[in-house]
Amino acid sequence: MKLFVRDLTVIDASYLCEQRGMVGESWILDVVMSGELNEMSMVLDFSRVKKQIKQLVDEFVDHRLIVPARNSRIHVAESQPGYATVDLLRDEISIHLNCPDQAYCFIDDDAVTIESVTRHLYQVLDGKLPDNVQGLELTLRHEKIEGAFYHYSHGLKKHDGNCQRIAHGHRSPVELFVDGQRDAELEQQWAQRWQDIYLGSREDEVALSELNLSKHAAGISELTHYGFRYQAPQGEFELAIARSETEMLDTDTTVELLAHYIAEQVRPMVVGKSLDVVAYEGVGKGAMASV
Repeated sequence: MKLFVRDLTVIDASYLCEQRGMVGESWILDVVMSGELNEMSMVLDFSRVKKQIKQLVDEFVDHRLIVPARNSRIHVAESQPGYATVDLLRDEISIHLNCPDQAYCFIDDDAVTIESVTRHLYQVLDGKLPDNVQGLELTLRHEKIEGAFYHYSHGLKKHDGNCQRIAHGHRSPVELFVDGQRDAELEQQWAQRWQDIYLGSREDEVALSELNLSKHAAGISELTHYGFRYQAPQGEFELAIARSETEMLDTDTTVELLAHYIAEQVRPMVVGKSLDVVAYEGVGKGAMASV
């Protein structure tokens, strides 16, 4: 007997890639379980699926920075109890972090792919399901998006939950309506502008000299990198990332403010016309702004 749950959860995370840098991502998780019926004539009831599997995935993978620990360009070290530095060496576009341990998800691979993250999910769930569940199939997939989308990473220090982590992200579509009609060209421009981007808040910016990074960050400068640091309920978060892979905002980077920011940036291009922006935060949620 098999039990399936489609769209069990969405993993909104970022990952490190030696080619693309810090990549915001959103994956949908489907689950199929097989096994003998229990005393309730079920393999596993839906409430327990959501409570056990979803909780584990959300706790150990979602809203984290996924780090391929076997990649030779990545260096990880404990900076103090409960904290670690992570460095991705990419010449003048390197990435450096010092964050609480729960900000990271380390996978035993040299690259982050749907396949390598799926293998890690099996490890996370191993031995944690009821005995009568004898088989487990996990499928990670992207949302099918008709139109333009981008990958962005950010952190929200004022958030009570895991969004406060300085390096998590999303794969998000954007819809721009000019006089009520979708404008595919404008949408594509934004997809290119925010492809693999880090969205930083100016109030979180600090001088690089104020960051407590590893020795691998010794060669970076204010000319090449932004520095970010903030204190949040989960601890202190620090990041140095290339200016060429960052867009700086004067506000926080909530999806509500991102929708407003896009609208203000696009407005001069559509003078005399109405503009409606639908900005998504991952899958199936987001904000709208109009000018």
